[in-house]
Amino acid sequence: MPPASDEVDRIVDAWARERPDLDFSPLQVLSRVGRLSRHLERARRAAFSASDLESWEFDVLSALRRAGTPYQLSPKALLQQTLVSSGTMTNRIDRLVERKLVERRTDPNDGRGILVVMSSLGQERVDRAIRELLDAEQALLDALSPADQERLAALLRKLSLDFDEG
Repeated sequence: MPPASDEVDRIVDAWARERPDLDFSPLQVLSRVGRLSRHLERARRAAFSASDLESWEFDVLSALRRAGTPYQLSPKALLQQTLVSSGTMTNRIDRLVERKLVERRTDPNDGRGILVVMSSLGQERVDRAIRELLDAEQALLDALSPADQERLAALLRKLSLDFDEG
């Protein structure tokens, strides 16, 4: 039994009919990745919303959570992990402080330095958000066996390595 057709198949077939001189094989992969990305973004928004977080708040808090106890990083380390400008990071830290999700503390090893420390409320929110996110993301992958998920992860890793290094 042939696999079911999806919207990408219909789009590619229509383009191939109209422009038989072009190779539409990239659309077979990347249009599906794009469509899945939109589903993933919806699932992430819902997971973060259920934890009363914005996606950028989750990014900062999850960087702190992954750092391990005592869940603190310098603003520079947060910049490197979240890939935003220093002005944007300063604004984000200010907003997280206002929401009592993080605190600013003087770095005990450098009196001029600052550390961003996650509060217990921040930890509670990010822990709930990651549970919600993992449940939502697993639901998106439920149609694939664990072996298929591993193969897909390996292929996507191979595809993304050049981008990550650049």
